Amino acid sequence: MSDKKPRENGRFGKIAAIIAGVCVLTAAAYCQQPTRLRRVGLIKNVEYVPGGHERQKLDIYRPVERGESPPPLIIWVHGGAWQGGSKENCPAWRFTKRGYIFASINYRLSQHAVFPAQIEDCKAAVRYLRANAGKYGFDPNHFGAWGASAGGHLVALLGTTGDVKEFEKGENLNVSSRVQAVCDYFGPTDFTLISRFPSTMDHNAPDSPEAKLIGGPIQENKDKCKRANPITYVTKDDPPFLIVHGNKDPLVPHNQSEILLEALKKAKVEAKLHIVEGGGHGFKDPAIEKMVEDFFDSRLKPPKKER
Repeated sequence: MSDKKPRENGRFGKIAAIIAGVCVLTAAAYCQQPTRLRRVGLIKNVEYVPGGHERQKLDIYRPVERGESPPPLIIWVHGGAWQGGSKENCPAWRFTKRGYIFASINYRLSQHAVFPAQIEDCKAAVRYLRANAGKYGFDPNHFGAWGASAGGHLVALLGTTGDVKEFEKGENLNVSSRVQAVCDYFGPTDFTLISRFPSTMDHNAPDSPEAKLIGGPIQENKDKCKRANPITYVTKDDPPFLIVHGNKDPLVPHNQSEILLEALKKAKVEAKLHIVEGGGHGFKDPAIEKMVEDFFDSRLKPPKKER
């Protein structure tokens, strides 16, 4: 079943469409898959909530040639202001050729359900994948999560809420939703502070993407913002984080990543923030691509044995 197209009304609908477009272009730039997918096995539209919402589906990309040991898994969570976007455009090819299995998930958008539906879906997808690791052939103990913009926000939550039971809903509740590494591309964190820094969007408006996500204006619903903030749940046992953010991002000020880094460092969590000089809300840089590859390789793959 195809995704429902979100309604776009007013300037925030248009901004959300732009954000979704940027995220698609960003992911597609990493990907460029069509001819290369001949060497990748693609399993489409797997229901991670059986009989659930049409958005509760994921795709799995597997390299046709695999080694003897089950490879690690990277899970991609798309952006789009929690109002748009799709699992269809993802950076799978880069990682399947490096021996990973790659999953790209959809989740309910804010027009379908307000927060915490989005993180509940992401956690349900992680649990489904871990419960079915043997079926799909990946290592259940080495999961990475990567997302951009709204997807960055959700993977940051995946990283910091591994021990938070209130977001565990649905199937496979006996299986952990923890991930072992997080790459967060320019994800929002503390919604109540976004408006203190330059942005082309009025995040305090009653129809802003953040307001639609939590179900009301952010400055009037600070408790709901706190619940949606990855920083709220930071503890010392959180996985390593790589955070990447442009210092010219017109939509999500890079301060949002700086305060996340500060909280992670304070809790003694391994974390790095890479600021992209002149970078906006999306970027393509081979040096950053290599940084992401090295990050996941070092955290998810076993060290090579010396001969």
